[in-house]
Amino acid sequence: MLRSVSQDYLSKLSLAEIIEKLAGGDLAIRVAAYDGSSAGPADAQFGLELLNPRGANYLATAPSDMGLARAYIAGDLVLDGGHPGDPYGPLKALSDSLQFSRPNPLLIAQITRSLGIEHLKPIAPPPQEALPRWRRFAEGLRHSKTRDAEAIHHHYDVSNRFYEMVLGESMTYTCACYPNYEATLEEAQENKYRLVFEKLRLKPGDRLLDVGCGWGGMVRFAARRGVHAIGATLSRQQAEWAQKAIAEEGLSEFAEVRFSDYRDVPESGFDAISSIGLTEHIGVQNYPSYFTLLRDKLKTGGLLLNHTITRHDNKISGKAGQFIDRYVFPDGELTGSGRVICAIQDIGGMEVRHEEDLREHYAMTLREWNKNLVDNWDDAVAEVGLGTARLWGLYMAGSRLGFERNIIQLHQVLAVKLDDKGSAGDLPLRQWWNS
Repeated sequence: MLRSVSQDYLSKLSLAEIIEKLAGGDLAIRVAAYDGSSAGPADAQFGLELLNPRGANYLATAPSDMGLARAYIAGDLVLDGGHPGDPYGPLKALSDSLQFSRPNPLLIAQITRSLGIEHLKPIAPPPQEALPRWRRFAEGLRHSKTRDAEAIHHHYDVSNRFYEMVLGESMTYTCACYPNYEATLEEAQENKYRLVFEKLRLKPGDRLLDVGCGWGGMVRFAARRGVHAIGATLSRQQAEWAQKAIAEEGLSEFAEVRFSDYRDVPESGFDAISSIGLTEHIGVQNYPSYFTLLRDKLKTGGLLLNHTITRHDNKISGKAGQFIDRYVFPDGELTGSGRVICAIQDIGGMEVRHEEDLREHYAMTLREWNKNLVDNWDDAVAEVGLGTARLWGLYMAGSRLGFERNIIQLHQVLAVKLDDKGSAGDLPLRQWWNS
């Protein structure tokens, strides 16, 4: 019996067989490789095709989602059954079928013998990949101003034109809020800003600070309604685009978007602060100082709306996975909504009054962004290159799956700054906004 098992591990494997074994066998998708081998059902709707030895190297040296991502972004691996701008279908099938795990020593030896040692020597990753965390130390300590600026530059300064093609007219790169299943993306993004505006009880003449403001969507929404709004972003391209949009709308009297770290905004005494999609970049250990700074920028009785991606529970917090950290949000960190709420309340002087989860809305938002990328595929590729366009299609489709499967969530948390006697001022007794 032992001899039979040993003989099995001495035989050489084809590339398709290697993938099948690494994935645990019993494939529901079709796998094909450049050596002519294949595995899985021949009539499967979705599949994976390995095109060349470089792709095999990526898979062999990082047998996980990282290796798949490197091979896919580099163009060495194709996902059959979907458009590269929206690989949701094949990605969903892959996630259902491929469950990569660390192979045992005998299988590692068999794979090494089958591939040859040349395929096990690490090679340079695609140019879209950020440096590993340990090599980013030269840019400063994690979540220092210098390193945060570099992380934001990596993700948000791709190209304003590219973001226009993906995000649509609203130029809003955060979760929309759909009033119904038939609403368009633009209607849902406008509804999100309406929801934030109403939760913050903003009225003409009020002062709003929007930290991590992106292209200024919230700033302009508030300014159109007579609110004096300041936005801060670490992306120079975003700030320039936003300032131009503000001028074109004739909103300069009320609105300003600064190329600035939110920590460097000197003004205080704001009636309200919105943080829409920034907390993911702050770092969990920095929550106390982050929320303390925002509290201190508010006047007594002022409201804070924190809108952020979270994990589905509070058991795990900290660094994002390898793919997200190296290709999407360098230094990004997530935790559960409970940890966010605790962080706000534990600094003192702040009371959380409401929170809600919009994770299904984010899945729908990502679906529409993928559709926009497909519709503008040729122009997007011309703007940023094929590898970057493929990366964005993969990242958005994968994120959609994460929200659908409750791996990640999107929470809005509303808090008020109390006076020194614990009063929340004149807040209504019940919900004052339209859901």
